[in-house]
Amino acid sequence: MENEVIIEFRNASIFQKTELILTNVNLSLEKGDFVYLIGKVGSGKSSLVKTIIAELPLKLGEGKIGTYDLLKIKRKEIPFLRRKIGVVFQDMQLLIDRNVHDNLQFVLKATGWNDKREIEERINDVLEKVELRDKKNKKPHELSGGEQQRVVVARALLNDPEIILADEPTGNLDPDSSAVIVKLLQGIARTKRVVIMATHDYPMIKQFPARILKCADNKLFEISQLCDSDELLKE
Repeated sequence: MENEVIIEFRNASIFQKTELILTNVNLSLEKGDFVYLIGKVGSGKSSLVKTIIAELPLKLGEGKIGTYDLLKIKRKEIPFLRRKIGVVFQDMQLLIDRNVHDNLQFVLKATGWNDKREIEERINDVLEKVELRDKKNKKPHELSGGEQQRVVVARALLNDPEIILADEPTGNLDPDSSAVIVKLLQGIARTKRVVIMATHDYPMIKQFPARILKCADNKLFEISQLCDSDELLKE
């Protein structure tokens, strides 16, 4: 049985207002796919991600995220699309005045969870997945950078998304902590999710190989491995 396609673009053109950023985008990602997204600053990585979350409208071509058609999606449907997507930021954006538990509780309540027992079960479940259940009463400043980023991954999992978009998740971490995050994200993909990791962390790509999508020259294409020219993308 074929895996379900979660992200699909066909002959799509991606714009920032009137400026063409990426042309003739063809991409198909299924449940279980983990891909790296690389490219210079300004090459279109962020524009692609913003199109996936419907922050940038798709104007030409075809694009589907799950059951949502990006050409036809209505404004009122966008919050429901985004519920299917978990985002992991480089700068984490944790609430510094709240402990780990309360950071996660805040997100659940903001997205419509009301039952206290279900909230506690969900918090414990995602913290178990990132191996931080014993840290739930700690505030962010009491955690290492790697632990903080694992909390961010846990937060991204709260609403059981089909897609995880990780934007430079290892950018501020040491190599050991970076390895933990990449292994965690690859493990999440194996739970029948799509994970896209935008990164300049080329040592991690070499250590943990996977599909590589590259933005360059207004195109998105897949490469089989890093080459010397890709090393120049570190900016």
